[in-house]
Amino acid sequence: MLKAIIFDVDGTILDTEQAILQSLQRTLREETQKDYTFEELRFALGIPGLDALQRLEVSNIETVHKKWSAAVLDFSQEVSVFANLAEIIQYLATKPVHLGIVTSKTKQEVVDEFDPFGLSDYFKQVVSASDTEKHKPHPEPLLKCLELLQVAPEEAIYIGDSKYDLQCAKQAGAKFALALWGAKTTNGFGEADYVLREPQDILNIL
Repeated sequence: MLKAIIFDVDGTILDTEQAILQSLQRTLREETQKDYTFEELRFALGIPGLDALQRLEVSNIETVHKKWSAAVLDFSQEVSVFANLAEIIQYLATKPVHLGIVTSKTKQEVVDEFDPFGLSDYFKQVVSASDTEKHKPHPEPLLKCLELLQVAPEEAIYIGDSKYDLQCAKQAGAKFALALWGAKTTNGFGEADYVLREPQDILNIL
């Protein structure tokens, strides 16, 4: 029986791709004098910012991360909730199922970048990158959320848009639903239990 639906944020609830990539591109240009293409930076979507900067071998990671986090807000006009998703979340909140969030955003990034959209109160638990030692694709963040919700993994579905989300769900023992509106492709998602083509499809898994 399904007892919990847990959402990723970036690329699943919020369309943040342009804001993340443009702000990272600008920050790296200013800090390293290197120009990166969006394709070179796309790997950063779905993992914590500190991990992305580490992979880019940036020095002064903490300082650069703070600058990048501030720069994301300069592109806030590029960010929006995916069409019809707010209404679906509001509807799900009226059903006998727990709603949660597992995101690679830090706690402060959730406050700055997610809370302004007015959806936070619909979620019983929010687990950010600040709340766990290990991060996606490791299952720890999802397992922590499930523990807080007091729901067994096999009774939960994690909705996400990246391979990190898929791996996190599978290693935690939960089902995975691909948010195709964010992922834009099913390539590499053969293990997904559900492919959701539009937010309305979430209602089909209740």
